Amino acid sequence: MNAGFATFPDRETIADKLSELGETEQYFLRLLMENTHQDENLLEGLALHLDRAAAAHFLNSLKLERLGEWMGQQAPARLQARLMEAARSSQHAAYNAFRSGLTRSGGLANAFPKA
Repeated sequence: MNAGFATFPDRETIADKLSELGETEQYFLRLLMENTHQDENLLEGLALHLDRAAAAHFLNSLKLERLGEWMGQQAPARLQARLMEAARSSQHAAYNAFRSGLTRSGGLANAFPKA
């Protein structure tokens, strides 16, 4: 990557989209997930979003569970293991809520079915 160019979208933009998750944000994130070159940006934005949720005074675990479930249903197979890895990267309740929704979505099981 050329040092003179910033990556777009940056992790802050992605974290903001993940926190809002309206129709427009969902469309934006689906497009992002289709592009393999954006995987790192997406995962960095997710990490920032989860870190922000963990640091917040009020933890909206239901919202984080819904985000995990939505991402598990929408993300392509190539991202499923990395999403679960991100969800398991901390024992904080914010990460646990996201992981709960991700597991409930069945995305990882669908991406890698048992033989």
